[in-house]
Amino acid sequence: MKKIYDVIVIGAGSIGLPSALFLAEAGQKVLVIDSEHAPGQQSNKKAIGGVRATHSDFGKIQLCQRSIELLKNWKEERGDEVGWLSNGYSYPAWEQKDKDLLLDMMEVQHSFGLNIRWVDSKEYEELVPGINTDGLLGSTYSPEDGSCSPLLVSSSMYFHARKAGVDFRFGETITELTLQDDKIISCKTNKGQYTANIYVNAAGSFAREIGALVNSEIQVFPDNHEAGITEPVARFFGPMIVDMRSRPGSSNFYFYQNHEGQVVFCYTPEPAILGVDNLSTSQFLPHCSKRLLEVYPRLKYLKVRRTWRGQYPMTPDGFPIIGFKEECSNLLHAVGMCGQGFMMGPATGELVSRICTSSLSEKDHKILKSFDPYRDFSGVEAFK
Repeated sequence: MKKIYDVIVIGAGSIGLPSALFLAEAGQKVLVIDSEHAPGQQSNKKAIGGVRATHSDFGKIQLCQRSIELLKNWKEERGDEVGWLSNGYSYPAWEQKDKDLLLDMMEVQHSFGLNIRWVDSKEYEELVPGINTDGLLGSTYSPEDGSCSPLLVSSSMYFHARKAGVDFRFGETITELTLQDDKIISCKTNKGQYTANIYVNAAGSFAREIGALVNSEIQVFPDNHEAGITEPVARFFGPMIVDMRSRPGSSNFYFYQNHEGQVVFCYTPEPAILGVDNLSTSQFLPHCSKRLLEVYPRLKYLKVRRTWRGQYPMTPDGFPIIGFKEECSNLLHAVGMCGQGFMMGPATGELVSRICTSSLSEKDHKILKSFDPYRDFSGVEAFK
């Protein structure tokens, strides 16, 4: 006998897992379908773990502030260690144009309730002892931002979702979504067939492929990023450091010390490397190491343990897509997180739950304006 669900979530990653958890805790009968063998095996496990509300838009700031609240209280409220650190985020400026941009943006961020301030080079050196202060003009500092372990978070969410009654089907690929008028009436995989009232596209880098099954164009285009991690050492600096300066081959780079004492680092390739390719390259480590040592010379003593590659499911403007499209009235898209799915995931999961249960607040509607699938995509997220 075919089992009918309230909601079928497509994807068990940064968005799919919290969506399933909060939907089930809201009383919904939920199925999660994922082609991998376990939860969080695509971009989620490749995230570096930063969680910031330091954005340039009301919607992203509000969602990430809520995600921070959930994650920093996770151990106390859920009983599971996720490695949360309130280590903060910083955007140091060595160039006047970057300082001007950061100060202008701080006015917007303050208007949206973000706790962020400007620190001079002397105070910044106290936060990051040994930072290169040659020409340093100062830095923004948002102390409530933080970090935690993507692996620990996804594991905890998975087991709490199971406990709440969520069914999972791993190793299954969706092959067909059958439409009747503008509604999906059946979901077929390589192993079975399922039915639900609402379907959630949380497929990350494969969001466009899911949209195409119902003839809906979803503007999500993954590109490839690499990251690395060092051996663990005693804690010697505080915040995530984001260097906004462009260099040949990279538009910026960022690094921090995680809860285990390891330094995690990454950069944004320029030009973007489009597609899905999980093979590490020989170019990444020499390039990123040069940038790291320019900013923080004392890192030269650390040994790198490994590097890896994952994807940022990008949209044209750097903002997610959350909402329904007219081609299919019961397929909710929660996609295009632009490499910020891990930090936005917990609050987005709550938002997805409220959408599916018709319990949106006035604030939710305001947040969703930032992520409207029908926006013109002409804006630019300054902190994407």
